Amino acid sequence: MQDNATEVTAAGIARLAGVGRAAVSNWRRRHADFPKPVGGTGTSPAFALTEVEEWLRKQGKLAEVPLRERVRQQLAGHPEGPVTGLLHAGCVLLLLHARPTVWLEVSAGSDERLARLLPAHLEQVLGARFGALRAPAVRVPEPAALRASAPLLRGTVDLAAELGARQTFEFLLGRHLDANPRQYTLTPAGLADLMAELAGPARTVLDPACGTGALLRALGRAPEQSLYGQDAAPELAALAALRLALHTRALVRAAAGDSLRADAHESLRADVVLCHPPFNERNWGHEELAYDPRWEYGLPARTESELAWVQHALARLKDGGSAVLLMPPAAASRRSGRRIRADLLRRGALRAVVALPAGAAPPHGVPLHLWVLRRPDRAPAQPRVLLVDTGAAAAEGRGGPDWQAVREAVLDAWREFDRTGGVEERPGVSRALPVVDLLDDDVDLAPARHLPPPAPAGGTARLARVRERLDETLRLTAELAPPAADLAPLPAADHARRPLTTVGELARGGALMLRTGGTGGPHPRVLTDHDVLSGEAPSGTLPEAGEEPVLLEAGDVVVPVLGGGPAARVVDEATAGAALGRNLTLLRPDPAALDPWFLAGFLRGSANHRRASSYASTSARLDVRRLQLPRLPLEQQRGYGRRFRELARFEEELRLAGRLGAQLVRGIHDGLTEGSLLPE
Repeated sequence: MQDNATEVTAAGIARLAGVGRAAVSNWRRRHADFPKPVGGTGTSPAFALTEVEEWLRKQGKLAEVPLRERVRQQLAGHPEGPVTGLLHAGCVLLLLHARPTVWLEVSAGSDERLARLLPAHLEQVLGARFGALRAPAVRVPEPAALRASAPLLRGTVDLAAELGARQTFEFLLGRHLDANPRQYTLTPAGLADLMAELAGPARTVLDPACGTGALLRALGRAPEQSLYGQDAAPELAALAALRLALHTRALVRAAAGDSLRADAHESLRADVVLCHPPFNERNWGHEELAYDPRWEYGLPARTESELAWVQHALARLKDGGSAVLLMPPAAASRRSGRRIRADLLRRGALRAVVALPAGAAPPHGVPLHLWVLRRPDRAPAQPRVLLVDTGAAAAEGRGGPDWQAVREAVLDAWREFDRTGGVEERPGVSRALPVVDLLDDDVDLAPARHLPPPAPAGGTARLARVRERLDETLRLTAELAPPAADLAPLPAADHARRPLTTVGELARGGALMLRTGGTGGPHPRVLTDHDVLSGEAPSGTLPEAGEEPVLLEAGDVVVPVLGGGPAARVVDEATAGAALGRNLTLLRPDPAALDPWFLAGFLRGSANHRRASSYASTSARLDVRRLQLPRLPLEQQRGYGRRFRELARFEEELRLAGRLGAQLVRGIHDGLTEGSLLPE
């Protein structure tokens, strides 16, 4: 085989053939002609993709590899790593986008000819699109490197013929980011859009820690704009540049390097700076940058790297320009930064501090802040600062916050404040505070510490309504509870003789269809695994990934596959139309063969779940195809289905009673402690 052949793991082979990993292990043991490992380790061997495809076809286990899966496998198994493959693919997609006929010329013939001719054409396209910088983010690949990428590049262009160049790059980038969630700190789309709206329209935009370009993409949409980015990770700066070049006709200038130590845009004065800086860095250059002219508001302490980024952003703005930065909440109150915070307030540079709900961005357990700044063009007469707290929009589970509620609370307050210099006070939500009121020994900018508290739980009238609903829910729950005398046991002999089948067999026979979630996008309503386990409405979102999401239909059965215990949910009319999220498998039964409630009920069996689960470390993964259910006529299935539906209704009312009880307890606690309720 060739040295540059793409490698694939056992998990990748399972995805190609649509089977579980156990089936791949069985093939290796039972078939002497199964391809031999060409890499990897003893516990996780890697195989040549071309050899695997040929073997699967000979065995009749693979009619044709889906193009998206082929390209994804080629990217994941690239000899120089997936990032190199993704950069090469992005360069070719940009060439295809700008000069489609050139690709037809250079791709005719061998891979060696392609690798030899391509660099000259890429140099022209990249130079025209990105210009000349001291440390350019995207460099023209060498012929030898392109030779290793040739199969991937041909597959990428074929995929672009189906999806388009931009969607293809988003698909490949999304798959790479999904496969390496701990390697990258991403800015969610909802947060990026909010930051862009707070900043307002701009012709020149800078992100000095641009990551994959989410913030620049949120604001850079017009051809007359100029987008400047820089990132300390060279691969991220290059990916951001390619992404922006494919998404917009704006001027794109991206560079690799640490913006604090080696600013590639030192002479730039932008209309807007957007930034999601790295948090809690101690080695940001405190000693070597001690006399840097950017520290107009004071030298940041070693522990205040975020205040260095704040002043860097202000230094790169033109007079009157705006900056929006994502900040850790500690930056608003640490004593080591109080002098810089005080000077930012006195000179009118800090305009607003917005407390976001927990879960708005990584780290998801911390309620981060947004700082809205403006480079002063004149001293404010009576400086004020806007404080906003959107903590009430936090999701109760692992789902993201209610972005619509966050946007309304923040933008309504900000637009009024920006226009008039004040805002109508909303207890617990927003307030415009004179700067002098904050200039004490702490200069604490945390919004929650300066906002008047809201009426506890909506007041006593709301608590009374919650109590009424709880009484009604408890009554209904008691009525729905299955009576013990109504549970007729099945004789043990009959139970043993009951013929069984598996979900995999039903899928092969056409009685149901299986789909996996987490692909496609964007989509505003996504059913997550947490939603299934908690019985909540769809709470997630899908990023753009260059393909259509899997949409739910009424009567579908959705099963979580990663931890959480036995669970299955029948999709109702209210949930229909949402997209299928990650770590979920959709089963769409043929109504002429399977009752959905019968199917969901048996899939939730504890013993059934244990038999179909595999365990790695402390987490369990469910192989849905191995789940069992009895072979019964449709009429008998419906009998079981009616009982399972009754249990689901009982379970739903139990959950509602728990939530109402928690609201009542929390409201009474708040009323007693804040003085709106008396113990009598």
